[in-house]
Amino acid sequence: MAAQFEKACDMSERTFSIEFFPPKTDEGVVKLRETRRQLAQLKPKFFSVTFGAGGSTRDRTLETVLEIQGEGLAAAPHLSCIGSTRANIREILEVYKSHGIRHIVALRGDLPSGVADPGEFRYANELVQFIRQETGDWFEIEVAAYPETHPQARNYTDDLNNFKRKVEAGANAAITQYFFNADAYFNFVDDCEALGIDIPIVPGIMPISNYSQLARFSAMCGAEIPRWLAKKLESYYDDTASIKAFGLDFVTGMCDDLLTGGAPGLHFYTLNQAALTSALWQRLGL
Repeated sequence: MAAQFEKACDMSERTFSIEFFPPKTDEGVVKLRETRRQLAQLKPKFFSVTFGAGGSTRDRTLETVLEIQGEGLAAAPHLSCIGSTRANIREILEVYKSHGIRHIVALRGDLPSGVADPGEFRYANELVQFIRQETGDWFEIEVAAYPETHPQARNYTDDLNNFKRKVEAGANAAITQYFFNADAYFNFVDDCEALGIDIPIVPGIMPISNYSQLARFSAMCGAEIPRWLAKKLESYYDDTASIKAFGLDFVTGMCDDLLTGGAPGLHFYTLNQAALTSALWQRLGL
């Protein structure tokens, strides 16, 4: 198995992290504070906060990160570059530095609906390179990885090479898109090792709570729901409790397989909900 796995197994502390999106309303702010209060008890290595298409949540992302930091917790803002200028990204980096932020999740991102101009950056490796040019080693940089291929990539090989360019530009680690097939992750890491990529690649984990929502998200981001799993979830119809119970069993088993196989940690996509991530964390004994 990959040398990366051997290193991961020797690590005294794997990376377990949690992702939020910045709330849009005052009610959402209050709800996220309660979610964060519950999840902070799990002592994740850091919380990450997403960055809307074209920087549409820029201010709310920063506000959420600063609130997390103010509670004595580690936080990493996402930063996407599509639709942005170098001056705009430089300004954001300076603001982050001024607040003592040392950790960034650097992404290409998506253009807002109706916007055609991609700006001065086309790919995430250009953003990573720019961050390094502007700030040196100030930031720990995470990037995205796609075990089942980015939905806009021409093919798997091209996507793998795109990932390699992000690593060569200066990424420290990667977080994957969520998936429901552990073999896809293991095969991806083996292929990365064959290309000389040796940064930690942390699996992204999506708890299962609502099948129709999950199917919609997965269609957009290129995450495959295995046919047998889709059929099983469909069979519960609107029985939310059964979907959550089965999903918890399935995702727990997959996470256990990932960790047993040597994954260097787990990154949980919470959708600003605490219950399922907490249950997974406890079941896995993290």
